[in-house]
Amino acid sequence: MRIAVMSDVHGFSLALRTVLAGLATLPPVDEVVVAGDLCRVGPASDEVVAALREWTSPTPLTVLIGNADQIVIDRARERESSPDRVVRQLGEDGVAYLASLPFERRITPPGGDSPDDDLLVVHANPHDLNRKLEPEMTDGELREVIGETRAAVIAFGHHHVSYVRPLGETTLVDVSAVGNPKDGDLSCRYTIVTWDESTKHWGIEQRRLPYPVEETAAQIRASDLPDPEDTLRTLLRASY
Repeated sequence: MRIAVMSDVHGFSLALRTVLAGLATLPPVDEVVVAGDLCRVGPASDEVVAALREWTSPTPLTVLIGNADQIVIDRARERESSPDRVVRQLGEDGVAYLASLPFERRITPPGGDSPDDDLLVVHANPHDLNRKLEPEMTDGELREVIGETRAAVIAFGHHHVSYVRPLGETTLVDVSAVGNPKDGDLSCRYTIVTWDESTKHWGIEQRRLPYPVEETAAQIRASDLPDPEDTLRTLLRASY
């Protein structure tokens, strides 16, 4: 079993297109899971949502909700006279799509025992959309966020920094960000998680692809973002 996990597109539709094209060059996967934050920051949240809603591949696709998506939902419900630009982009139907997204995807592999052999995919952590699992945290701090959650692998985004870290019987995998990574390397990220039934072990392969910088810069400058040049500078810095 092979599962592709990606996260945090954040409105950078050309980066999403890059990852999907790269994924198509690999041996087939059994499922693609997008771990939330489709929207905000970048120029084209509407194009990101449309690409995922119009998914035509025979490979199953699961899209989860992220904290940025929840912000869009909340702002749409506020019914302001001058709504958020992403709310305007998505329209009522697009916002309803975000509101329909599940919180998690738990996959029990062939021959595996649930929950201890499962792959659990969430946006930030197994309990909420906001608290981060950062690589600098101690084991105790990480366990405080994870709580009693059991899984062989917990894959997530939210922090936009790639890492793999064993924590007792669980492996934590930050798949970073498709759209705007923050570890100093501007590349499009995704992860392949592969189950070996003979060893009952998940293998982790974190992949990076060249970012479509020039095309994205042109897209940003042509957008209705309030400060396109600042968005571009922040993207190119690729760090917090």
